[in-house]
Parts: sequence; structure tokens; C-alpha cells
Amino acid sequence: MDDLLSRLSENLPPEALITDPDVTVSYSNDMASFCDAGTPAVVVLPRTVEQVQHVMRTATELRVPVVPQGARTGLSGAANASDGCIVLSLVKMDRILEISPVDRIAVVEPGVVNAVLSRAVGEHGLYYPPDPSSWEMCTIGGNIGTASGGLCCVKYGVTAEYVLGLEVVLADGRLLSTGRRTAKGVAGYDLTRLFVGSEGSLGIVVKAVLALRPKPPQQLVLAAEFPSAATACDAVCAIMERGHTPSLLEIMDRTTIRAVNAMAQMGLPDTTEALLLAAFDTPDPGPDLAAVGELCAAAGATQVVPAEDAAESELLLQARRLSLTALEAVKTATMIDDVCVPRSQLAAMLDGTAAIAEKYDLTIGVCAHAGDGNTHPVVCFDHHDPGESARARESFDEIMALGLELGGTITGEHGVGVLKKEWLARELGPVGVELQQGIKKTFDPLGILNPGKLF
Repeated sequence: MDDLLSRLSENLPPEALITDPDVTVSYSNDMASFCDAGTPAVVVLPRTVEQVQHVMRTATELRVPVVPQGARTGLSGAANASDGCIVLSLVKMDRILEISPVDRIAVVEPGVVNAVLSRAVGEHGLYYPPDPSSWEMCTIGGNIGTASGGLCCVKYGVTAEYVLGLEVVLADGRLLSTGRRTAKGVAGYDLTRLFVGSEGSLGIVVKAVLALRPKPPQQLVLAAEFPSAATACDAVCAIMERGHTPSLLEIMDRTTIRAVNAMAQMGLPDTTEALLLAAFDTPDPGPDLAAVGELCAAAGATQVVPAEDAAESELLLQARRLSLTALEAVKTATMIDDVCVPRSQLAAMLDGTAAIAEKYDLTIGVCAHAGDGNTHPVVCFDHHDPGESARARESFDEIMALGLELGGTITGEHGVGVLKKEWLARELGPVGVELQQGIKKTFDPLGILNPGKLF
């Protein structure tokens, strides 16, 4: 320990090192439940690339594990510390280095908060689409590490589609540049995409070149109430089959609706079994909203409410934004799943989750990015009750199994981390695991980068 601190302090200012155990313990974990976390030896808050390189050279020489962190808003344990590790918190590297309206790119450090970047590029008439629900807190580095998504993915895609290039400090301290600043570029293997979603297991992202889009008009929203989850999912399939391109297409099940009503008195009818929200950000969204409203009615919607302006749209979206907070208030703890299935299997996923909730006698609410099939079943349980906690974990696993059975994936945007390691192996199969472990060994031969995650 003394040797580690002595070596680190050679090229780091005192304020970049935290050793007080009462403080370092607060860096032990992210927001995931049921994920083991260790006690870090030290927390380092670098401000420069050179300082990150020094940390990695020291860690390599002393064979000390390094756990990179952003804002720790993740939900899979990917940022959890291991015993005796260096926690490398990148939140102080928070500069927006460049915004280019001509090239439509932003160059940023990893600690830039998503919402801060979005507002900054908006001043130039530009738009950075990836918008995780934690966008007011989460960092770009964390978004890249977990390949995060958000509400807009149905039209604009996920984080990986906006990362053009990276600067990455490797395990031995070398600096690697990947990708490009240009709109096109196919030279060599796509190492940039390899780092996106790697959860800090291959290198430390210290700079990112991000693609931007022209800022779209303010979106207008439509809300449709349905007598069942299946009819709401039928509407989703009809909307996508007819070629519509909503900027947002979200669904909330009965349990979620009632939780939101209980917390915020939103006034949604108790008879509503599913609420579908659709939005368009085209110059004239009226015709699209009308067409979608007709499709919802044909699928069995009991009520269709289109917004007339941005203020009404915001009111309609408020219920969706409150979903997680409302479900967290149901019990003392939650487990948030992240299973993505083909859109055609969305109804089976929601109905299957409801059956699992009944089987385990648990409250499980589902909100979903319906347009891309990404469901978020939220298992609510009393963590003081060992039996209920055990059932919660079993139901969580059964939900993931259901997703795979329906042709889906165990995670659409939250990552694997500690929580889903076993399930990643099932999804990839033995050959896939072998090849991915080989890639890990190439970049991190000593296994010091975020050990215990993914595999």
C-alpha cells in the first residue's frame, strides 16, 4: 500500500489522491443490486491524459487492478471496486474540447456530463441524440463504456453509432488513437466499436470524437391507453410495419402506471392496462400523430390523446420519466432488468414477465423503449426479507431466460458488469466467450483492467 501511494504521488498532485477509507468506500459501487463490491486501496481523480498514463504504468509495474469509473449511475455493477484496487474516477476530466458545426462533431473528455454536452451543442444548432434516463448525471465516458441507449434510440440509435474516434490509455500506459474525425472511414479493424461497451476492461477512454446531428424541431407526443399489454404491443408493431419513424415510442404496463399514479397523482384511469407514448420531431408532426392515433384505435386503444404543443407533450412524458422513481417507492429495493427482444415478441415478453411476477408473488413493473424492443422489468422487493430477496433474484434470472427464449439479448443498454456475467456466457456460447476472452488478453495481458467484469 505504501509503495503504491508513493509511486502514484510521484506524478500526481495531492488533491488527485483519496486514501481516507471513509471517503473511498463511497466509490465502491454503482447503482446495481446483488453485485459484490470490494474496498479500493486508493481513489485517483486525474485531470490529464498524462496522469492517467502514470496511473496505468504504476498499476502494471505493481500488478494492481484498476477500476475505471464515471458518475456510477450504472445498473450492472460494472463500476464496482475490487479489494485493493485503484479506483480511477474520470469525473474531473470534464472539458468539451471542441464543437464543430461544419464537421458536425464534438471532441470531449470522458467526464463530460451527457446533459451538459447536449446543451452546449444545442447552442450551435446541433444535437447529440443518446439520452440515457440518467443524462443529467451520467458521463460520456460511462455512456461509452456501457454502450448506453435512451428514449430516442428508435429513431436515432445508440451511443455506439455516435462515437467516431477515441483516445485510449492501454493497460501498460501507452496511448492508442482509434477511428477518425471524418464522416467516412473504414481503414483497418474497427477498434473504436470494440471499446464501446467494453466496460473499461480493454483500456481507459480519455478523449472521444462524437458525431452530431442538426437539432430537430420540438417533438409532439401522443398518449394512447389500452385494455391490455398485448393490444398496446399490437399498435407498436403496426406503427413500425407502416413505416413510421417516431422519435420516441414508449410503453408502460399496469403496475408502472399505478405506481406513478400513487406517487404523483397523474390521473391515469385505474382501468388502463398499458400506456403507449409516441412522439415525432418532424417539421409537421400532425399528420404522423394522426396516423399513429388511428393505428392505436384500430389495435384497441380506449383513448388517444395527442398533444397540441410542447408544454402538453412534456406533461404526457412526465409519467414515463417518473416510472423508475415511482417503482422504487413500492418496496425498499429494486432490480432493474434490461432485456431487449424483437419488436414482434414484445407482447410475449410483457405477458411472460407478468406471469413471472405472479409465480414469485412479486411486484414487477415494466416500462420499455417499445420502438426498439428494449424492456425494463423492475423487480420490487423488501431487501430486509431474505425470502423475498431470494425470489427477486430468481425472478430476475427467469426474465433474462425468457428474453433469450424469445430471440433477444440479456442487455440492450445497461451492460453486463457483475450482474449478468453468467448470462453473457449463455448468450455468447463457448466459442464466443473464448474469442472475447482472447481479445481481453491481447489488450490486458495481466488482467488488471476492471477484473471480474463481463467474464
